[in-house]
Amino acid sequence: MALVKLNNRGVRSATTFGSISTLGSMIFIKKLTASSDSELSFVDGTSDVVLDDTYKEYLFTFNNIHPETDNADFTFNMSTDAGSNYNVTKTTTVATAQHSEAGSDPGLFYVTADDLAQSTAFQIILGLIGNDADQSASGYLTLFNPSSTTFVKPFIAVGNSYYSGNYSLNDNTAGYGNTTSAVDAIRFQMSTGNIDAGDICLYGIN
Repeated sequence: MALVKLNNRGVRSATTFGSISTLGSMIFIKKLTASSDSELSFVDGTSDVVLDDTYKEYLFTFNNIHPETDNADFTFNMSTDAGSNYNVTKTTTVATAQHSEAGSDPGLFYVTADDLAQSTAFQIILGLIGNDADQSASGYLTLFNPSSTTFVKPFIAVGNSYYSGNYSLNDNTAGYGNTTSAVDAIRFQMSTGNIDAGDICLYGIN
């Protein structure tokens, strides 16, 4: 029986697994697990991390990020000097939807306090995470073509956090690093306190 693969170049069929290309595959690169860490960083060429022109799209997934400090924000920044400085200038936009466990107080907001306008500050991607034993946040960040020396560095982040007031917060962040230098390192940290637990996985997308 022939196998069929759909991708952005159309339909391909094959009679053996070995003849199907890996176009469109998600390739696991590195997993970092937090244990009361002040930050988690992915630096190209360090500890088996790949963050260069091998892939034009990189995906970071966040699983059960738990802060030591109540209502802390999970943030990230980029580096163009192999992690010596995490200070890439960014312009971003942030929208959040909320709903309480009681079924009340729904809302959809453009969060002007969390967006950046040509700022080198760390960008919030998961907001107001509670630090109760059962509270955490999960989501993902996609970074496009970070090794380009022609274009700025677009990114999209989506996630959900369990706010301490028994709310579900869905955060949607998008923007770009306003640099034509290659981005070769990414750092994640809380806005206050350490990352108590959780893991971050890095994938390359063919």
